[in-house]
Amino acid sequence: MQILVINLPDSTDRLKFQQEQLKRLGLDHEIIRAVSTNYVHEQVHYHLVLGWERPLLRSEVACYFSHHKIWQMVIKRNQPVLVLEDDALLSRHVPGILQALENRTDCDIVNLEVRGKNKTVGKAAQNLLGDYKLLPLFQDQQGAAGYVIWPSGAKQLLEKAKTVSPGPADEFIANTYELKKYQVEPAAVIQLDQCETYDVISSVKTTTTINAEDEQPSYVSFMAQIRFHKRRISSQFRAMMYQMSIRGESIRRPVALNPDDFL
Repeated sequence: MQILVINLPDSTDRLKFQQEQLKRLGLDHEIIRAVSTNYVHEQVHYHLVLGWERPLLRSEVACYFSHHKIWQMVIKRNQPVLVLEDDALLSRHVPGILQALENRTDCDIVNLEVRGKNKTVGKAAQNLLGDYKLLPLFQDQQGAAGYVIWPSGAKQLLEKAKTVSPGPADEFIANTYELKKYQVEPAAVIQLDQCETYDVISSVKTTTTINAEDEQPSYVSFMAQIRFHKRRISSQFRAMMYQMSIRGESIRRPVALNPDDFL
């Protein structure tokens, strides 16, 4: 399975970490240049920031476009791809997991990641590889650092992007309820800033580039805030109706992770 790693050119420490990790796991990969905040023009940000459920940081807009670029590549290559952000720490079982997933035709997206929050998953699990299971994933809005996406999933996301304003990449994916989404358990990917949370020992220290920018745009007006509020209520109502529709087959709980699986 092809592996595409999203990396900013100036994040050389993350690039080195990722290259060494993937080499150690015997995984070929391709580095994809991330969209930098420098390329998100002020006027572009002004128009895009007004379309989501809350004001978007410039780094969130850039991150969304980085993933959007990947989805376009998946369509052109017409095969499933593992998408990694450059601070993703991988389980030593990822090579086997990818081999178990690559010929499946019943998935749009499989999330390998966990990020300290509960997820709404199916009660019935499929055997995937050894102790690893595949669970239907109904609701998850935390993290897009490690997921496998099929052309069918990329097509749905790109179609949605034609009519829906950009948002945080993980929320944009999570709110696309039509996708056939699954979760690997135990989780096989975490971001480096989550190592302490999961008792995973790592000598590499990093912080998320999204949180590094914490100032909201100054051009968000009072009327814009009202529109954000209306969109958020609409999104929450839609999520509530969706949760009700899958209530009998789902459960909201933490997704397990085995610290010993991470080098």
